[in-house]
Amino acid sequence: MDLPEAPAPAAVELDRDRGLTLRWDDGHVARFTLEELRVNCPCARCREVRERGDRVWPHPGAPAPLRASGAELVGGWGITIRWNDGHDTGIYAWGVLRAWDRARTARTGDPDGPDGPGDA
Repeated sequence: MDLPEAPAPAAVELDRDRGLTLRWDDGHVARFTLEELRVNCPCARCREVRERGDRVWPHPGAPAPLRASGAELVGGWGITIRWNDGHDTGIYAWGVLRAWDRARTARTGDPDGPDGPGDA
């Protein structure tokens, strides 16, 4: 699988109750809600769940509301988020997040639109 490349953002802000904001050196800002990140988790297990047509979030027994318990940078490559449902294996690559944001903007005309990243 070829991942789109992008430099690491200049600033990464995680609001554990709301979402993730990324600011790049070129001035671009991307915002993602917690739900769109959790629903589109890129880990193998979550991809398999989506391929079966099942929902990644919410799942039976999932705590509500969804919260990010924490996050860690993965080198200069991306970020992993620990969720309050115990999940923490997805690595969100900077290039993938930037591509999701571009696709959302193209689809909705609004970089902060309500739709998630979809299949970008």
